[in-house]
Amino acid sequence: MSTHRELREQLGVYALGHGTPAERAAVRAHLDGCAGCRAELASLTPLRDRLALVDPDRLDDLPAPPAGLGDRVLAGIAAEESAERAAVVPLRRRRWLPAAAAAGIAAAGFGVGWLVRPVPDPLPLEPVAVQVEVPQVQATADVVPHTWGMEVQLHGAGFTPGEVYRAQVTEDDGRVVPAGEFLGTGDAEMVCNLNSSVLREDAASFAVLDSSGAVVLTSSL
Repeated sequence: MSTHRELREQLGVYALGHGTPAERAAVRAHLDGCAGCRAELASLTPLRDRLALVDPDRLDDLPAPPAGLGDRVLAGIAAEESAERAAVVPLRRRRWLPAAAAAGIAAAGFGVGWLVRPVPDPLPLEPVAVQVEVPQVQATADVVPHTWGMEVQLHGAGFTPGEVYRAQVTEDDGRVVPAGEFLGTGDAEMVCNLNSSVLREDAASFAVLDSSGAVVLTSSL
């Protein structure tokens, strides 16, 4: 006995008038008791002429797209992208016009001094006398007063290459305060900025010591 599914799959054949007498009789008997299949058969009846054109031998063939369809799709996408770029570029240009104008004004401002950052006045340099205790060393120094302390700008040569030298400042009350370190550069001229937390008005002297603690040079302030 045929199942509901098997009889339902025969509805197309039945609508076209095909099938053996026994098969058609079985479908008619099923339709008498199945409202769902009767409704499906009613929907197939208007398609009877189209169903007659179906080639059963080609039901397993995979449909192929029309020739040139891929090229036409890609060409359409490219055309849409080109139109979008054409619409966006002028908008971007309009947006950039004010920025470009502002940049031009800024550039002109630099030319006439409108936006030139003010240059601070140079710090006052106070030359101080230096007493060198080591014959091969030559040195001069300037003192720069700051609100945070005092700076010693040391120019010299003859310090042993690679040796660590230590600077210190002595206050009026005798307290010794570190002022930084540097490496000797031999005969090459050296410029070194040594910083101390001692204010200029409180400083009595400064000195440079070698790695052994021996005094290399001093200066009375």
